[in-house]
Amino acid sequence: MAHYEQLSKDKLKQAHQANFVAPTMTLDDWPAVKGYDFNKPFGANEFFASLFTTGFQATELAKAISILKEMKSEKATVFFGFTSNMASCGVRDIIAWLCKERLVDVLVTTIGGVEEDLIKLLKPFVLGSYDTPGKVLRDHGINRTGNLFIPNDRYLHFERFMNKFLERVNNEYTKKGDIMSTRQFCAELGKEAGKLDNKEESIYYWCWKNDIPVFCPAPTDGSIGDMLFFFKQQHPEFKLDLADDIVDITKIALNAEKTGIIAIGGSVPKHHIANANLFREGADYAIYLTTATEFEGSNAGANIEEAISWGKVKDDAKRVKVVGDASITFPLLVAGAFKLDIKQEIREEKNL
Repeated sequence: MAHYEQLSKDKLKQAHQANFVAPTMTLDDWPAVKGYDFNKPFGANEFFASLFTTGFQATELAKAISILKEMKSEKATVFFGFTSNMASCGVRDIIAWLCKERLVDVLVTTIGGVEEDLIKLLKPFVLGSYDTPGKVLRDHGINRTGNLFIPNDRYLHFERFMNKFLERVNNEYTKKGDIMSTRQFCAELGKEAGKLDNKEESIYYWCWKNDIPVFCPAPTDGSIGDMLFFFKQQHPEFKLDLADDIVDITKIALNAEKTGIIAIGGSVPKHHIANANLFREGADYAIYLTTATEFEGSNAGANIEEAISWGKVKDDAKRVKVVGDASITFPLLVAGAFKLDIKQEIREEKNL
């Protein structure tokens, strides 16, 4: 049996003091950490309000809801950026609703974020599995995005749609000496979508109908880029002007009294929006939704403090970064900001 030397009272006192530092602040007036009480009948307002006191990213999401509500109440010009995977999944339908209701003012996305919305008007994507071997899918002409399956026939339907569209805009613009910007290109795609029976499902139909500008800074990085390659073999005169877009989006930012950023993920859309706001000494509001971290220096993972260092977001801006899968966090953000009134409940939880 091991023998342990008895510690002196001074040693014990020293150990106790090292283990416990007496608080100089009680924080008694701060909100207590508390989750939703499922013992009571379920209430959506109360559930969303409880996010604020839940802690971790639930609290950040509650902050995002509050900031978005303030953006709209202050009539800020809302710049909304998203990557193509949001059009791939069901978030696309939520974005279409936001555009229908004019709850966002400017869209910036990748070309995948444009074409996948339009492909779905022709034939839907389907739910699959993360685990299906890539070779099995390839052998059967099926593409996978996460747990979504996209058979190749979708692109055949889309190619027919685009060939007709490209012939039209080439005749209406290029052959008359005009060069389309991507803003005009996306607006014309929305107009073309308006010819389809299910047009109201489309993001770009509602952007065209409600005159919401859409910018796509990388228009060739996708299926549309492939189609442009083949189209230009017969029509080498066809061109898109990216320079006009940077003028247009920057002027929108400069002319806005207040601006807000909602950025899902990173990539070109997030930076395009942030850079436009640089010219007005930063956005007044910023909400980032991402799974990326800042450690590798990526645009997707960059914190809002980094944008403040560049002057793209104001140092006194209302701001929050919510870390999590946007297919979960974004629907909750929209529901909390536009379908529920949780402002009063949050104030009560904070004892304000």
